[in-house]
Amino acid sequence: MGDRVGPGAGASASGRGLVRRRRRRWVRITAFGITALLVAAGGVGWAVYAKLSGNITPDEAAAAELARYDRERPTSLVKDARNILLIGSDSREGTANARYGRDNGTERSDTTILLHLSAGRDNATAVSIPRDLMVDLPGCRRPDGSRSAPRFAMFNQAFQLGGSACTIRTVEKLTDIRVDHHVVVDFHGFKEMVDAVDGVEVCLRQPIDDRAAKLRLPAGRVTLNGEQALGYVRARKTLGDGSDTERMERQQRFLGALVNKVRSNDVLLNPAKLYPVLDAATSSLTTDPELASLRGLYALVRGLRDIPMEQVQFLTVPRESYAYDSNRDQLVEPAAKRLFERLRTDTPVVVAGNGPREGSYGDSRPGPFREPAVTVSPPPTFRGNTAAEDTCE
Repeated sequence: MGDRVGPGAGASASGRGLVRRRRRRWVRITAFGITALLVAAGGVGWAVYAKLSGNITPDEAAAAELARYDRERPTSLVKDARNILLIGSDSREGTANARYGRDNGTERSDTTILLHLSAGRDNATAVSIPRDLMVDLPGCRRPDGSRSAPRFAMFNQAFQLGGSACTIRTVEKLTDIRVDHHVVVDFHGFKEMVDAVDGVEVCLRQPIDDRAAKLRLPAGRVTLNGEQALGYVRARKTLGDGSDTERMERQQRFLGALVNKVRSNDVLLNPAKLYPVLDAATSSLTTDPELASLRGLYALVRGLRDIPMEQVQFLTVPRESYAYDSNRDQLVEPAAKRLFERLRTDTPVVVAGNGPREGSYGDSRPGPFREPAVTVSPPPTFRGNTAAEDTCE
């Protein structure tokens, strides 16, 4: 008679059947646990994505206004090159901004920068536009729905008259460059961004004691927190020669230092560091609808990580004192046209501490072997700096 196989066959304490059943049970439990974790992680990830995207305000009004004038706007000439207008608003609206002055119901562009990203994402050029630059303003839609008449006035009145749409149309009229995207950030958002990266180091050649900016700092290398950084980039009357020229150069060097801090601190590769930066960067942020989500912002900046710091450049549009008012500015021509043409055609811009200038190169070989000199016009050089420069050197 053969061996009986009963209900418990292979299930003895020392049998392999029990081991197999325990193994299957463990696999089921583990699989369930992993699935639960993935679901939970996905839920947290979606919640974080939704929160950060929700921080951004889509500028629907500007999009509608720009669409109204689309036929008269410049055409983009180079595929994949992008021009982004960065607008720093001096709005006092809300409790976070109220401490910087009384809210009179209007706001102006405290800082405006046209950022050009090359099609190959191998260089970035940020051009400051002086707020006191005298320009032709188009007729713009006011906040109350009425329309202003075209006028010749200071550049920063465009934002006061018709917000970001009016500013964009003014820049496009001035430069003949199509603005693809725009970003508006207020005082609070700027401070939060600086604090999120644990401050930004700058080099001060002399101590600062500015009561208006509520700024008191020693000379040398100093790490500024958000509040100090805001005072530093906005101060005008008591720093240096008190000119807007020096203020814009200070802003440019600070932005270069901020870019360096984000890149050197591995923020982009560390989720624990990246989240507070993104949270700060997206708070108090208004953008065109296409950028008003993390997906939109990521699509724009993902190619920036590999740009060498020496190819992240900052400069101010060539300008001089306005002929009829020394407290205002006007463009220097033909230097400004050359700059705008290079940005429009995605041609590299060269910056240095002294510019703009032009020159020529010739054959300098001596003796009878010298060939007729061939004059080659080098690219114009514009006064500016790069994110790779050390402000203490």
